[in-house]
Amino acid sequence: MSLLAIAAEGAMTFPGWSPALFEIDLGFMGLGKFPVRWYALGYIAGLMVAWRYALSLIKRPALWGGTSPTDKDGIDDLLFYATLGVILGGRLGYLFFYDIPNNFDQIAADPMRLLRIWEGGMSFHGGMIGVALAVAWVARQRGVKLMSISDIGGVTAGFGIFFVRIANFVNAELYGRPVSEGGSGGMIFPQGYVPGSTPSAYDWANGEWVYSGAEVARYPSQIYEAVLEGLIPVIVASVLVWYFKSLRRPGLIAGLFLLMYGFGRTIAEQFREPDAFVTWLPDWITMGQILSIPMWIGGAFLVWNALRKPAITPAA
Repeated sequence: MSLLAIAAEGAMTFPGWSPALFEIDLGFMGLGKFPVRWYALGYIAGLMVAWRYALSLIKRPALWGGTSPTDKDGIDDLLFYATLGVILGGRLGYLFFYDIPNNFDQIAADPMRLLRIWEGGMSFHGGMIGVALAVAWVARQRGVKLMSISDIGGVTAGFGIFFVRIANFVNAELYGRPVSEGGSGGMIFPQGYVPGSTPSAYDWANGEWVYSGAEVARYPSQIYEAVLEGLIPVIVASVLVWYFKSLRRPGLIAGLFLLMYGFGRTIAEQFREPDAFVTWLPDWITMGQILSIPMWIGGAFLVWNALRKPAITPAA
């Protein structure tokens, strides 16, 4: 019996969820079919929950040392520009970090591929850059403190990460590496087949996954990422904000979020299947870990800068 077969024993089979709610045919535009996928709902849910949470923070001036950094209109602006930042930054980040460097020949043969976002291709790190630019824009336009607005993002960003990673799981995408010999659990994802074998596919007519029989047990790394990169940062940041008044040290929460995400992503990448088209990296590091290095550096700087200054104290 092979090692993969041994690892597959006792593994759960992925539930028969559809990777999309429905499809829209855009063939008349030369774009093919557009499936409305679960991760679109993940983005929407994350942004909406983050917006409501941000409103609850600014309604409590005491958390900030007496004066909230902005008002509801400012949070509404932040939601709008952050949404643009996530979409545009996430897509452009994927193109420049992953797709163009590794699939240039395919793009040259089919330039419309760049626009077919529903076929996959969003980078968290690109989206993070887009959101950072959105935060800076709102702070400048409304004349508010950049670090305080950044802290709002540091508290709320984990919601979007959590929901999107759960959506990745529902979509049966971005799954983990094969479970090693002696490992327990794991899950048989429909697209988690052995490279070079016949891939599985979703039968839209009958509404079910059709397995090829070459699938192997893999780590459900999407769940690991949802917890490590999204849920834990939200919980830790919330405890620091509500019980230790950490928003009185501008930049502290934003920096801690960057550090926690970098740590969580580095751990999760040990279980996540690396992108097959990124072939120029050694086995001991992934593109996700490389792109997290600036977050480690930036987060450490923000935390150091916040702690070296006295905390804001409420006026007597």
